[in-house]
Amino acid sequence: MLAPQAAQHSRIAEIIAEHSALEGPMLPILHAVQAEYGHVPAEALPMIADALNISRAEAQGVMSFYHDFRDHPLGRHVLKICRAEACQARGAGALAEAAKARLGVDWHGTTPGGALTLEPVFCLGLCACAPAVMLDGQVIGRVDAARLDQIATEAGA
Repeated sequence: MLAPQAAQHSRIAEIIAEHSALEGPMLPILHAVQAEYGHVPAEALPMIADALNISRAEAQGVMSFYHDFRDHPLGRHVLKICRAEACQARGAGALAEAAKARLGVDWHGTTPGGALTLEPVFCLGLCACAPAVMLDGQVIGRVDAARLDQIATEAGA
């Protein structure tokens, strides 16, 4: 049996091999690695760079360009607060500040204990019910600070 880190290294190498023949393999590899681990582990980028014959800086640049790629695991629940114009006009900015204060984290941060990760999102398609949030894929409209506190409490944060 392989040690956990050796097993991870081996699995990342398999993912790279599975996707390296594709045209433009960088994004499919990053998506596959993130799907496997919930984030792109730091050790994956040098492996990807070596396999694709690019520099580590190029690999890091691609990963950091796309906001959906993460270099750390998410919390057990993910709360996304809409940052688009309609929600901003209806108080999403104040809601975001209330969320940050309530959870004690900034954007992309995870509460101590890993219960909840706070993420910005640009338009949930719920403009008529702004401000809107999404908890684990479920959209919730007309959220105020009290409702946000209830959502956070139910998520264990």
